[in-house]
Amino acid sequence: MHTDLVAALDIGGTKIAGALVDGHGQILLRAQRPTPAQEHGDIVIRAVEAVLGELTASPLWSGVTAVGIGSAGPVDASAGTVSPVNVPGWRDYPLVERVRAVTGGLPVELIGDGVAITAAEHWQGAARGHDNALCMVVSTGVGGGLVLGGKLHPGPTGNAGHIGHISVDLDGDPCPCGSRGCVERIASGPNIARRAVEGGWRPGPEGDASAAAVAAAARAGDPVATASFERAAQALAAGIAATATLVEIDIAVIGGGVGKAGEVLFAPLRAALRDYATLSFVQRLTVTPAQMGTDAGLVGAASAALSRHPTTTAAVG
Repeated sequence: MHTDLVAALDIGGTKIAGALVDGHGQILLRAQRPTPAQEHGDIVIRAVEAVLGELTASPLWSGVTAVGIGSAGPVDASAGTVSPVNVPGWRDYPLVERVRAVTGGLPVELIGDGVAITAAEHWQGAARGHDNALCMVVSTGVGGGLVLGGKLHPGPTGNAGHIGHISVDLDGDPCPCGSRGCVERIASGPNIARRAVEGGWRPGPEGDASAAAVAAAARAGDPVATASFERAAQALAAGIAATATLVEIDIAVIGGGVGKAGEVLFAPLRAALRDYATLSFVQRLTVTPAQMGTDAGLVGAASAALSRHPTTTAAVG
């Protein structure tokens, strides 16, 4: 019988995933529902409850000691509430209270999704063995999280490391967050594609205007597509260098859909980083692709729960 189990939830604008995870990061049971993101908040929580219902019905549930939640943000871990930008029905929504009620009063740990992915990469992935790391998700948005002194550093509200909303262009385009010239406004997938189209790039016959299509065009030598990725890489490099200068990270891990572009992104990113990370204590900073894939949110949420509520056999790194 497993005695080191936690439940994990990964809540985003597209899907609500749940799992039972043991102290070694192995997923033993999965459940998933689409996120009814544009519906009333009560409908969204019913999808969460349906996922939890599958988990609690398992014979394994009796070994569960805590619940970890990684949620799209902003989140407020101190209040137990979430206000995901892409789930308008949830504003200051008491998610921790609702999950605790469904799970029989178990302890619940809430962190932002970027922090959850950071926890997973530090425990099982590309940041394993690094005491000071930044892990990023570059996809529809740009999020992130920090490991400092060998420990996950979510900050008081669970949002620390949200690099997507560092301003790297003081006179840049307005960002939906209210600021201007944010990393996300330049380096996210939709903005890479938007900039390529504005520069004259045109999708192929199938009409795919995604960042993945722009990446394919860049690999084929299209100069406009290449320039759009180089601009994104420059923004990422500036944000990473600023973070490294502030808290002395030695590795930056990049995942998400844009991170899958490979050297189309990483080659100009490493080149730009040499221009921004110039002080002696950040010059050895390395940048590498993430390793955890689509399970990162679940494994990271489990890691947060295990770290706060450790068991005798849990092996959180």
